[in-house]
Amino acid sequence: MSNTATYAVEELERADPIPGLDEAILRRWSPKAFANRPIPSSDMKKSFEAAQWAASSINERPWRFLVRLQGEPTYCKTFESLAASNQPWVNNTSVLMLSIRKKAFTQIGNPNHYALHDTGAATASLALQATTLGFHVHSMGRFDRDKIGAPLEILDDFEIGAATASAIRPREPLERCYFISISVFQRPQARCESSASGMLGEVPEQRRNCRLLLGCI
Repeated sequence: MSNTATYAVEELERADPIPGLDEAILRRWSPKAFANRPIPSSDMKKSFEAAQWAASSINERPWRFLVRLQGEPTYCKTFESLAASNQPWVNNTSVLMLSIRKKAFTQIGNPNHYALHDTGAATASLALQATTLGFHVHSMGRFDRDKIGAPLEILDDFEIGAATASAIRPREPLERCYFISISVFQRPQARCESSASGMLGEVPEQRRNCRLLLGCI
C-alpha cells in the first residue's frame, strides 16, 4: 500500500485554510460515514462540559440536550422521525441528540429571543470538543417533530432546535473509498479598495476542482 493510500479521508475534506486557525476548527466537519462503535461515556461528558462553557445572554444557558443511545427505545423513536434521506447514514451512529432551547428566561420570565442562537453556540462548542477527542457530530434539521419522542411536558417550555448524530469516524485508507470529481465556483473575498465611483469592483469567480466522498468499504 502506498503512503498516499494511507492518508485519512479527513485530510481531503479540509478547505484551504488561512494560517493560524486552530486545529480543531480545521478538523471539524459533518461526515456521513461512521464506525459502528460506542463513544466512551467520559468523552461524551467532556463534550457536554464544553457546551456548558459557551457564551449566552445573561448567562442563561438555555440549551438542553436530550441524549438517545443506540439500543435504547428512545433512540429508535428519534431515528424513525428523521428524514428518509438521513436514515441510512445515521444508522451506524452510536448517539442521537436533540438540542432544545428554553423559551423564557428562568429568573425574569420574559421570552428569550436569543435562546436558539445560544443553543447553536453550545452545539458548536460540543462539536469542537468532540473533534479534539476523535469523534464527530452531524446536525440535521429535517425530522418530524410529532414523532421525535420528546416528552410533552418538556415541549411546553422548550423548543426543539435540531437533531444531532454523533459517532466515531472510521479512518479508512483512500484505496477503499469512492469519490466523484466535481467543480465548484468560489467568489474570493473582495479587497477593500475604493474605485472612482466609491463602489467596490466586481471580483471574478474562481473555479475549484474538488472530490466528493461517496463512501468507504
